[in-house]
Amino acid sequence: MPSDVTLTVALVSDVFHSPDGGQRLNRRLRESREAGADLAVLPELALNPWSPATNIVRDDDAEIPGGPRHRLLSSAARNIGIAVVGSAIVRDPDSGRRRNTALVFDADGTLVASYAKVHLPDEEGFHEPAHYEPGKRLAEPVRTFAIPIGIQVCSDINRPAGSHVLAAMGAGAIINPRATEAATFDRWKVVFRSTAITTSGYVLSVNRPGPEQGVLLGGPSIAVDPNGNVLLESTAPVAVVTLYQEALDDARSRYPGYLAVNAELYSYAWRRCARNAQGD
Repeated sequence: MPSDVTLTVALVSDVFHSPDGGQRLNRRLRESREAGADLAVLPELALNPWSPATNIVRDDDAEIPGGPRHRLLSSAARNIGIAVVGSAIVRDPDSGRRRNTALVFDADGTLVASYAKVHLPDEEGFHEPAHYEPGKRLAEPVRTFAIPIGIQVCSDINRPAGSHVLAAMGAGAIINPRATEAATFDRWKVVFRSTAITTSGYVLSVNRPGPEQGVLLGGPSIAVDPNGNVLLESTAPVAVVTLYQEALDDARSRYPGYLAVNAELYSYAWRRCARNAQGD
């Protein structure tokens, strides 16, 4: 890949579940596009209230594939001419199973990838298993953009094997929509920086902007370069950063980027872990 390739990303720290949510989403995406962004990333479930604040499950928090939140994201991406990473609680029309699903649209509004969150916290303010089930697969990197991206939703990034597999498959950036408490940001920042260093890739994360239903959500958006340097740390509603293929190539030519991945070795060990977990 040519070394002068770039991808400019807007981290949009806002939510859009109020009656004027569609209009506001279009405004934020237009602001992102005017700032030069090719791709806008929304927080986790930005078109929903933070329903995991309680164990109470509402039917209208979820939708079938291609439902109203999907259509709103697609329409907004197409109207503004910017790619979007959004999400919805998607309900399987046959089984009724619900999953917290990241939805990736290109600038024409076409769905190009989806990924269901795998690791679900279950504690005060984050009763996620009451609302949706964990995903069952790791999506491949999204190669629609100038620099391929991998999606890890919130807690997924705290099990770094997923990020490392995505990087080994070619992702140059790990994109992490999240919903976390402001008081925990310093701990998350360590994870973001260490993941960037050990994958030799960019890590970008955007958070819901503030408290909801008694849960003290909030904390900065962040972008970390492949050497672990913080490029951006901001609570602005729209924060823009440019990713450079040259920086990826440089990091992967130096320590620790040049170390072998040894995929067969790791896959053997993980298979043993899976057998042990099953009691074999």
